[in-house]
Amino acid sequence: MVDPKARLGKGLGALLSDYMEPAVTEGDVRKIPIRDIVPNPAQPRRTFDVDELAALAESIRENGLLQPILVRPLASTPGRYELVAGERRLRAAGLLSWTEIPAMVRDVEDDILLILALVENLQREQLSALEEAEGYQALGDQHGLSHGEIARSVGKSRSTIANMVRLLSLPISVRKLLEKGDLTAGHARALLAVEDSIRAGELGRAAAREGWSVRETEKRAKAAGPGKPARNGAKRDRDPVVQALEEELRGVLGTRVSLQTKRGGGGTIEVPFLSSEDFERLFQLIVGRDVSEVIG
Repeated sequence: MVDPKARLGKGLGALLSDYMEPAVTEGDVRKIPIRDIVPNPAQPRRTFDVDELAALAESIRENGLLQPILVRPLASTPGRYELVAGERRLRAAGLLSWTEIPAMVRDVEDDILLILALVENLQREQLSALEEAEGYQALGDQHGLSHGEIARSVGKSRSTIANMVRLLSLPISVRKLLEKGDLTAGHARALLAVEDSIRAGELGRAAAREGWSVRETEKRAKAAGPGKPARNGAKRDRDPVVQALEEELRGVLGTRVSLQTKRGGGGTIEVPFLSSEDFERLFQLIVGRDVSEVIG
């Protein structure tokens, strides 16, 4: 098995030339039934823009598929293949109701699969900030690559990689704003300075709602200070399971949820809100419907 560190050490160009941009001859490409191709389990990209896929499908309809997809034989099921690179092309072909697609078959090791999927998306700028961060984190966790090694492989600075990975430590509420595009990566990085997850969530929602610039968000985050979540002296004696559930509710709802239990299994859940807008946000999260749908 090829050491991924050795491949990355050769640089991005060498990695791509080995797998993703090999010299293509007529004998390299074969038509494979789309039903026999399974997704790439290491694909870092979770969302695919519907309009972009439709535009790609129209381009393929007009000009043909200019570059075949890349697959590898599925060891567990002879006659089937696992996608390595080209998921957008494969999805677009599905929109065109193709039953077969031109593909190159290569033997690709497991420890290279994630790297190829990540590099392909980065080259085409198709990953969201969080997807990119998760890809870098996986390269470190699964393949033991340092930030410096990852940086050299994708042509970015070590500090850029480190800052992207730090986005994964943001509170759930802020990550959701980033995923939806309500905040940019610059806004999110500014909020890393706020240690109190609830306060960070409040600032994130305000930045999205009021259209703060990154500079304004940095200023507000600095003014808020590192901060520390309010602590209750008695909290140390509480059931750790209750505390874990309370923290999960706080992360999902983005507010200071208080969970109080009583003997016999009963109790209360307190969910404070800061304004009418904040109430409507919480209502939509809990009920799954907009306030206007209920009272309109």
